[in-house]
Amino acid sequence: PSSSAMSDDIVAQLSSLISARRKAPEDASYTRQLLDAGLERCARKFGEEAIEAVIAALGTDRAALEDEAADVIYHLLVLLEAKGIAWSDVTQLLARRMARSGLAEKAARSKTTG
Repeated sequence: PSSSAMSDDIVAQLSSLISARRKAPEDASYTRQLLDAGLERCARKFGEEAIEAVIAALGTDRAALEDEAADVIYHLLVLLEAKGIAWSDVTQLLARRMARSGLAEKAARSKTTG
């Protein structure tokens, strides 16, 4: 498989694992603890990680940004799980957006949200 297909498989696998961790023993799973803490905690943690990624991006350490990017993706998946949104729903939306140019997509979204 291509590198991109493999990456998508890893994110989908991680999403499934996060969903399964909802039922794990609380003392054995950080993911379970986050989900039990509720949507607000999951959203705040995602925000913290996003800020850390921005800071890393502005630095010179490439590995630091890679590490923070992984944290952002993990915490985004936890947030989606907390909100009851499947990763497959997000990927389907991305696929639809890829079917048209970025400028056309942005224009279409601004008409519906603006």
